[in-house]
Amino acid sequence: MRGEHLYLNFNNEVIYDDANFFINDQDKVGIVGVNGAGKTTLLKVILKEQELSSGKVMISKNKRIGYLPQEIKVEENISVLDYLLQARPIEKLQTKLHQLYEDVAIEESETKQRKILKQIGDVQEQLEYYDCYNAENILFEMIAKMEIDDSLLDKNMMELSGGQKSKIAFAHLLYSNPEIMLLDEPTNHLDQDTREYITNYLKNYKGMVLIISHDIEFLNAIINKVMHIDKVEHKIKMYDGNYYDYQKKAKQAKDLKARLIEKQEREEKKLRDIVLLYSNSSGKRKRMAQSREKQLDKMRKNKLTMEKEYKRVKLNLKPNREGSKIPVKVNNVSFHYPEQQDIIRDLSFVIQNRERFLIVGHNGVGKSTLLKLLVNQLTPQEGNIWFGSKTDIAYYAQEQELLDPDKTILENIDSKEYSEKELRTVLGSFLFYGDDVFKKISVLSPGEKARVSLCKIMLKKANLLLLDEPTNHLDPETQSLIAENFKHYEGTIIVVSHNPAFVDAIDVDRMLLLPSGKIVNYNIDTVKKYYLENTSEDAYE
Repeated sequence: MRGEHLYLNFNNEVIYDDANFFINDQDKVGIVGVNGAGKTTLLKVILKEQELSSGKVMISKNKRIGYLPQEIKVEENISVLDYLLQARPIEKLQTKLHQLYEDVAIEESETKQRKILKQIGDVQEQLEYYDCYNAENILFEMIAKMEIDDSLLDKNMMELSGGQKSKIAFAHLLYSNPEIMLLDEPTNHLDQDTREYITNYLKNYKGMVLIISHDIEFLNAIINKVMHIDKVEHKIKMYDGNYYDYQKKAKQAKDLKARLIEKQEREEKKLRDIVLLYSNSSGKRKRMAQSREKQLDKMRKNKLTMEKEYKRVKLNLKPNREGSKIPVKVNNVSFHYPEQQDIIRDLSFVIQNRERFLIVGHNGVGKSTLLKLLVNQLTPQEGNIWFGSKTDIAYYAQEQELLDPDKTILENIDSKEYSEKELRTVLGSFLFYGDDVFKKISVLSPGEKARVSLCKIMLKKANLLLLDEPTNHLDPETQSLIAENFKHYEGTIIVVSHNPAFVDAIDVDRMLLLPSGKIVNYNIDTVKKYYLENTSEDAYE
């Protein structure tokens, strides 16, 4: 794959300016750059969903491309199994082939017969590519290896949890058997076992992979190249090696540039001094001043400058008041969705003030469901949930469903407690400036939506935070920043997270293991062991 002289002006903002890149067929490439640099946009250019202003991306002929978007959206009413089977359109191709055989049998024109026979050859080639006679065996072997519970196959895609949806979407992509994979934040929502399976699959995949990911550990396990998209220069630069190699080389290049700029400034000062000293002289000294002035003009035209340092999110979480000594008690709670078995059964626990409490378990065991019970979005069939009289709750939803897509950023955080000026000042801390605040949520990237949700939490000044995968979609620096804030937050946190670095950073005290309901002191080795020994499939068998 080759990109030549890419130029894209999108909504009066330059994304690429004479950007170039080259990727070999077997390369595994991590795409990096600050938010808004054009990472996801590049994938859309490759998919021909976004047209360039000029330039072109060239791909080897007939290469099949598979795409996993950052947000998994399934609009139609479809079962998990049918959704997976759609990845290889074998039934459609067989129907088309049958029709073509009928057409060629009754066609009298030799010219038209040759045309139909070519179409038959093309369809047969596609059926061979999808291994039509062995396809179902391949799919069910993949389902087994990815530990997708058989009971999920008959469920509607719309009923799945965020983690289950991500797992099924990945299985759909792998089963489609692409020659090029485009992955946008592929590890969001995934539990540890699924993440390990996908990591191993991609490491051994015989094809090209382009990955946008803020999961550095995941990138380092897979990639052999890094593509950096520079938001300031609007260029693309390729680096050999993994993410840490890229960081090291990028730092070396930055340090070298800083030294060159320092040297350039010293030389510029010398030339300026000579010009000032001899500009009013005559003869030889006058000519020297004129010569140095020409050198000075040339130097200024080719002057090196350091890249702009981008502003970072500013988060300052402070509760409005001290919380209750016991913020919340869960008493013998059981819950199930209609016509399903219990997802949570006879669960009890007590949370202490200022505790950091982690909920652990495979995708689909009820982690997000439990948080929804705690915020009264769902009601338990048995048991009850009690809150302390001074408990104020703020909830961060995994799929940003608390944001109204048809309203603007400003409307989504609007509160009678704050003036518009105060709200716009706070939004500036989350990198939304000027007219940005009037953008509708529906046009924002997942990372931007995450920042709006964090902003809403901060404005609530609650003393109990319920956080469902709060680091998804955020760059490593922002993840580190919010972890530091949550660590020093003077309130209570109940969190669902598959991000070990984040969990360690916020100093988790205890953890709830689902579906067993057991509560133990936090230890990362205990988490890993629990994932290995437990599967969601046999939770209640």
